[in-house]
Amino acid sequence: MSLFEEWVVDRDVAPDEDDHLDYRLWGCLHCKQPQLWQEPVGSGGSEERQRLWPQVAALAEGIPASIAREMMEARACFDAKLYTAAAVMVRRTLEGMCIEQGTQKKALFQALQELRDNGKIEGRLFEWAQALRVLGNQGAHFSKEAVSRKDAADALSLAEALLNYIYVFTAKYEEFQKRRQAPAH
Repeated sequence: MSLFEEWVVDRDVAPDEDDHLDYRLWGCLHCKQPQLWQEPVGSGGSEERQRLWPQVAALAEGIPASIAREMMEARACFDAKLYTAAAVMVRRTLEGMCIEQGTQKKALFQALQELRDNGKIEGRLFEWAQALRVLGNQGAHFSKEAVSRKDAADALSLAEALLNYIYVFTAKYEEFQKRRQAPAH
C-alpha cells in the first residue's frame, strides 16, 4: 500500500536525447498535499527519484549517505503528519550513526554509552541521544500515547544537531586544529 496516489503523469519530457525524464505529480493520501517528482524514464527505482517540490532541505555535507537517507525518511514521515513514524525513523537514524561510528554494542542504549565513553559525544549530546532513543521506543512499541507533532519536530532538530556535531563540526574542528598546528612558512 502506498501513501501516495498518482494524479497526473507527463511522460517522456526530455530536454535532449540523452536525458529522458518522467515528471510525476503525486498526492499524499494522508494530508492530500501535492508533490512534484522527477525520475529517469525506465529507472523503476525510487533511489533515482527526486522530489522537486516542495523542496526538502538538504542535510550538511559530510553526513554519510546511508545516515542522511534515514534522516530524510524521518522528515518525510513528519511532512506527512506521521509523527510516530518520524520518531521511529529518528531512532533508526541514531542506530545507523552508532553502527557507522563503529560501536560494538547491539542495543542502542549501550551503543550510545559506547560513543560517550569513546569521547565521540559528551554529556548534553548523550542526554539528547538518549531522549531521542526513548521517544523512538515510544513510537516503536504500542502504547495509548501517540508521539506529538511538537515532540517529533524537536526530535528531528535534535537528531540533525547530533549528526552535525559528529560528522560536520568534529571534522571542521579537526581541520582547524591541524591548520593551527602546522608550522608557518
